[in-house]
Amino acid sequence: MAGRNRRLDEWTALVHGWCQARSTDDIIEHASLLRIPVSRVCNGESLPGHEQMEARQVYRRGGGGRFLEPRPPYLIDGDRPDPVPERSPDPAAAGLGPGRPIAGGPDDEVDGGSGTLPFDGLKIVDFTAWWAGPAATHLLATFGADVIHVESPARPDGMRMIGGPMAAHYKEWWEASPHFLYSNTNKRGVTLDLGQPRGVALFARLVGWCDAVVENFTPRVLEHFGLDGDWVQGVNPGAVLMRMPAYGLTGPWRDRPGFAQNIEQLSGLAWVTGHTDDQPRVPRGPCDPVAGVHAALALLVALTRRRGDGLGRRVEVPLCDVALNIAAEQVIEHSAYGRRMDRDGNRSAAAAPQGLYPTLDRDSPSAGWVALSVADDGQWMALRRVMGEPAWAADPRLDTLAGRRSAHDRIDAHLARWTGPQSRSELVAVLRAAGVTASEVAEPARLIQTNPQFGARSFFERPRHPVVGPMPLPSMPFRMSGVERWHRHPAPTVGQHNREVFCDLLGVTPDELRQLEEDGVVGTGLAGHGGG
Repeated sequence: MAGRNRRLDEWTALVHGWCQARSTDDIIEHASLLRIPVSRVCNGESLPGHEQMEARQVYRRGGGGRFLEPRPPYLIDGDRPDPVPERSPDPAAAGLGPGRPIAGGPDDEVDGGSGTLPFDGLKIVDFTAWWAGPAATHLLATFGADVIHVESPARPDGMRMIGGPMAAHYKEWWEASPHFLYSNTNKRGVTLDLGQPRGVALFARLVGWCDAVVENFTPRVLEHFGLDGDWVQGVNPGAVLMRMPAYGLTGPWRDRPGFAQNIEQLSGLAWVTGHTDDQPRVPRGPCDPVAGVHAALALLVALTRRRGDGLGRRVEVPLCDVALNIAAEQVIEHSAYGRRMDRDGNRSAAAAPQGLYPTLDRDSPSAGWVALSVADDGQWMALRRVMGEPAWAADPRLDTLAGRRSAHDRIDAHLARWTGPQSRSELVAVLRAAGVTASEVAEPARLIQTNPQFGARSFFERPRHPVVGPMPLPSMPFRMSGVERWHRHPAPTVGQHNREVFCDLLGVTPDELRQLEEDGVVGTGLAGHGGG
């Protein structure tokens, strides 16, 4: 991967050349045969007719039949929820009472504040990888659930491999992925080889202990091991099984692999991301954490329904369905008015001018950017005054939103010349003081180090990881009484809690655990890099 990144332009040219010589259907067929994640770039016009959308009937008529809209993005026991939402589930009423906290170690910063968290006592087996599944279980763990993240000793969570430049500084580089370190705080971590009968037997004991099993692989993975819904509920009739496949458990695309980037292409999000004269751009993965939030909600609904009969449920939260709900406006707009929404850069139908404008960042040798949005005519007049009432801005046609929208290119050129020689921090301060919506476009490191708002709210927390040490991680975007720290424990190292979970929780003896380690059923570290 590092080699491809260094030669990205060359690699991109090769891929573009290959693709331009073939049709979209041919590319999808070739890639699918090789199990390469791929999808068509769809839009509000083409989405309803896509074969997977038609097969799963993901759209319904809304607004009295005037337009198409996506159905809710999850199913429970094969059924979509009622379009009228039920009352929010009450964790206490769902039988999720207080339970023991996640055990900590000497390297953990444990103090999360006083008081009981909402999901204390909820027990989750987290058989997920990458980002979407871990994001769902991370939210539950953050609110107090006891989440045990299960990985293979030979093939651990793939997100561990996405370490970037940071990983090069550590011998145990697989423990230094920023994504993994954030998405798995407050969890315990174990390893199990489900290709061995003893691994499946231990997994069954975990399933017997838990309230819910969460997985986000392609459907064939769980079924390859024989661990489908019938198996889970045969082991534990009260367990909820939540599955998060890319395209759903039915339809012709059921078994195709997919990541957030593919889903963003298929759902239409990529179609409206980018500039008017440029190709569609992938928004870099927001579907994953958004799907995680939807999945956590769906699981709470299923746990609430379990109150009536004590029986588990089967929950399905396809990434695709979540993304279709995010991009719903495109299909609604086209089905109602026949208008296809297209890329428009950073512009808005409700504000003009709006965009990113260059500045001279005096805090670094490189140029910076400022984001600016004029939401109404009053802000436009304020911007004119800040600029010193230049002659070009006095054009009366610019006094209205419609006029500014039609002259956006001309306004952008003038604004870029005006902002270019200025410091972004000083410019933002002046614009805000005048009542104009503006913000710095800041590098992440700058946000952590210098942003006064984040600092005042202690937004970045530093749990102490046994390999990486204290690392700044963003916390939750909200506050809750009694919670001083959201990241109570760092993300687990590979197999860190094997002894704690298998021996202390499941009753495996130390001698049995040593034999399991020798036989490769469980392990710590990365196979081939000193792990066992």
